[in-house]
Amino acid sequence: MDDVLWWVLGTVVLAMAIGAAWLLFRVVRARRVLLDAGVPFRDKALFWTAVLYTVSPVDVLPDPVYLDDIGVLMLALRALHAAARQETREKHG
Repeated sequence: MDDVLWWVLGTVVLAMAIGAAWLLFRVVRARRVLLDAGVPFRDKALFWTAVLYTVSPVDVLPDPVYLDDIGVLMLALRALHAAARQETREKHG
């Protein structure tokens, strides 16, 4: 393969890894919101499932492709924020 193609592939894989790490960081930060909002156990379990799937060596897609990890983390973030928002509304509502 051409050197340029290797550089492009390496850059794409690195960008996806950075994206997955950034989303994992956001999920961990959202955990603080969960603790403060009194979110139910089901939603807290979703958080831990997303983290375990992200760091797990078993993936739906091979490891250099982080699209499945990114998708799981994005779903977890969306669900966590919705649950925290609902709990906050119920507290102040």
